[in-house]
Amino acid sequence: MSYTTEIYRLKKNRRPVVASGISIGNKISQGKARVITDKKGLSKFRAGEILVTSMTEPDWEPLFKKASAIVTDSGSRTAHIAIVARELGVPAVVGTNIATQAIHTGQKITVDCSQSDVGLVYDGLIPFTKIKTNLRKLPSLKLKLMVNTGAPSQAESLATLPSDGVGLARLEFIINEQIKVHPLALLNAKTLKDKKTKRKIKKIIAQTHHKSGRDFYINTLACGIAQIANAFHPREVIVRLSDFKTNEYQHLLGGDEFEPYEQNPMLGWRGAVRYYDARFIDAFAMECKALKKVREKLGGDNLNILVPFVRTLTEAKKVLKLLDKNGLKQGRNNLKIYMMVEVPSNVILADKFIQLFDGFSLGTNDLTQLILRVDRGSSYLAHLFDERDEAVKKIIKQVISVTHKSKKTIGVCGQAPSDFPEFAKFLAREGIDSISVNPDTVLTTRLNLSKTS
Repeated sequence: MSYTTEIYRLKKNRRPVVASGISIGNKISQGKARVITDKKGLSKFRAGEILVTSMTEPDWEPLFKKASAIVTDSGSRTAHIAIVARELGVPAVVGTNIATQAIHTGQKITVDCSQSDVGLVYDGLIPFTKIKTNLRKLPSLKLKLMVNTGAPSQAESLATLPSDGVGLARLEFIINEQIKVHPLALLNAKTLKDKKTKRKIKKIIAQTHHKSGRDFYINTLACGIAQIANAFHPREVIVRLSDFKTNEYQHLLGGDEFEPYEQNPMLGWRGAVRYYDARFIDAFAMECKALKKVREKLGGDNLNILVPFVRTLTEAKKVLKLLDKNGLKQGRNNLKIYMMVEVPSNVILADKFIQLFDGFSLGTNDLTQLILRVDRGSSYLAHLFDERDEAVKKIIKQVISVTHKSKKTIGVCGQAPSDFPEFAKFLAREGIDSISVNPDTVLTTRLNLSKTS
């Protein structure tokens, strides 16, 4: 099988730049702009238009699929919109500060993410070229090269890429796009305070021919996960347990009744701490039932589990015990359970955490955020957020060393290897066992790493 890489280049250009920001992806796109300042404008958006907005919300994801490009006032390279855009292959320029003021609806613009880390938005339609290079034979690597995904609808096509499996399958995509309802709202549909929300949920359950909200959640989640697992079978598919923040859960139907307000959701009630909390434990049980169903009934025996945002050793033990209680026992039917290394305590006590899990996966986004004390969602601090910082790299070296001393495996599923070829090479030189990248960089990363092997 041969594969094709694409390189985008603008032709001679004298058009003015109307906005600039952080470049997401490596493509060029052009078309009519559609400026949306609130949810009321979502219905006006048409396929092929360029979405221009101040900041997107998680429930806008269906809109992203229709956009030819995205431009935002705020955001950073590791913000939600940036991650989603990369996975969908949609070029985006985030953190411009001025896009919604500098661009108007109907204006023809060109979005260029092909030049560097800086993305440019030009007034007018500028001619560009797309150079395709056929690769007849791909080099082999000493490490596993995997792919990040969360969209079941893309699984079949992504499975044709030259990867060793899925290093990060995000449940949040399935919950956002296919379920759209807060899990606790489904479990407590009959007692919800808001009658309008109650009617909507009742209609969703009836339309999908499920007996209850519980059945709807488990079956829908299981089917979405199974699509990914089956497409890549027998290659490994590592599914990260749900890692919504409170503000993201609030955007799901019925979420307002179950989510607290937090001033800093990024550091709040997220990840492992939710799973054993009495206020969320029933929702987590449904998640476990879905994963168990995929492994035992839907052909997904290649599925393994990744636990995110584990703060303490006690918490790690609680989550493993809870997974066991819900039918996901570590080691049974070759089930592997990994832990994300993204909190400084994970690094300090890496030798103890690794004894509890089958391996580690470095989450470079949160790890960098917490080491440098930089809000990764802030466009004002974007110039400080850099996984290539000496402090971050030193910690990564340390964790790789500790992991290998324990004869366990360690991979990376953060954004950095997709964005920075030199960072991927650094990881390879340090002996990382696997690197998981965004779909649009699988080929270029493989070629880049072959020069290191």
